[in-house]
Amino acid sequence: MEGKRKRCDSQSKHVELLRKIKDFTRALVDDLRNGRSPVILLDRFRNHCTAFDSNCYCGSGLSCGKEVLTLCRESHVRRVDVMLRVLLIIQQLLQENKHSSKRDIYYMHPSVFMDQSTVDRAINDICVLMECSRHNLNVVSASNGLVMGWIRFFEDERIFDCISSPNTAHPVPVLVEEVKDIISVAHFILVVEKESVFQRLANDQFCNASRCIIITGRGYPDIPTRRFLRLLVEHLHLPVYCLVDCDPYGFDILTTYRFGSMQMAYDTKYLRVPEIRWLGAFPSDSERFSVPKHCLLPLTTEDKRKIEAMLCRCYLQREVPQWRLELELMLEKGVKFEIEALSVHTLSFLSESYLPSKFQGVYSITIDGEEGTLKVTGRVNPSSLLGVLEKYERHGELKFIRVFSTSDGAATTSSYGNAISSGATVSSSYGTVLASAATTTAI
Repeated sequence: MEGKRKRCDSQSKHVELLRKIKDFTRALVDDLRNGRSPVILLDRFRNHCTAFDSNCYCGSGLSCGKEVLTLCRESHVRRVDVMLRVLLIIQQLLQENKHSSKRDIYYMHPSVFMDQSTVDRAINDICVLMECSRHNLNVVSASNGLVMGWIRFFEDERIFDCISSPNTAHPVPVLVEEVKDIISVAHFILVVEKESVFQRLANDQFCNASRCIIITGRGYPDIPTRRFLRLLVEHLHLPVYCLVDCDPYGFDILTTYRFGSMQMAYDTKYLRVPEIRWLGAFPSDSERFSVPKHCLLPLTTEDKRKIEAMLCRCYLQREVPQWRLELELMLEKGVKFEIEALSVHTLSFLSESYLPSKFQGVYSITIDGEEGTLKVTGRVNPSSLLGVLEKYERHGELKFIRVFSTSDGAATTSSYGNAISSGATVSSSYGTVLASAATTTAI
């Protein structure tokens, strides 16, 4: 049913877009036929500004102004020409229900487009003009992202069964809008900046020990990776944390996940993950975890310039002032280090010492698929549990709670007089995650 509903929604969106394209091109032709110079109005969006104003529209999805394209300006003539050529290609894709990459579109008219960035800008202009997302145009990006852990889902008819081998990497799906039947028994989602860290955690079987989902965008995340993470957070209601290098570019990647990018500001609401929290590496971690001096690199002039520019972003002051303080500390200390520097003591230091020190009392509330009973895993007290359930509006009448925890390597079971019932329904034998939370040092 879920897949059929998505296909119907997609088809109706295609019909609407084809109508908009037809209306736009007809109006353009009418203007030219009647001797009028066409005027194209494009909404302008931004995900940050340099004014610490709580009333700014940055990241809200609301337009912050208009851009006017006319054929009276030579630079606009070329931009409109490219946009129309790309629009015709997109029209054909929608009519034939086919998909194409940005690179494929570029190679249809390489001598006209000249470079890939010209096509990218035209696609963004068309998205703004048609008030849609890129995937609605049947334009896809190759995904660089990887995922592993306690999750299973389908992309169209293809199954991604990460649960059967939680420490094996799977590619993030390209057609995220086709993802359905998501099942997970994870406690949390961990986003890591680099593939090398992802593979280190895979080798250490971190997913087995921590019952989590790990995602990497392999550097700056592409659109499929960001949309996939957004989908998981919305569907699973799991806490999500981000681990990046302690340098300006790691911090910029972190903000891309949480606040989006300036280039894709028009589509921020489908790409940003405001729930994400910064787990590390913090500037203060170099002392706390005894990172050797030879692993601390001095900030370059370019690094300092980038930090100073990021400190001016409005959302740091407005939404995450603690992040801004850490960035100021990085500038003050004048050094940076990579996540791998934490493993200088032992190869498994990251998974056996660093990350466990960040997570304290991680727990997950699930409905058992066979028994249909509420189960809680991890270290948690009843008052914390009640707080989480109230947050997710899943509390009700009670009989008992069983809390499973490990102490000195042995499993113990405790019962409490108050019990909690949920309105969740069981969707598979794996169980349905109701809510998860953790006491962490993330900010």
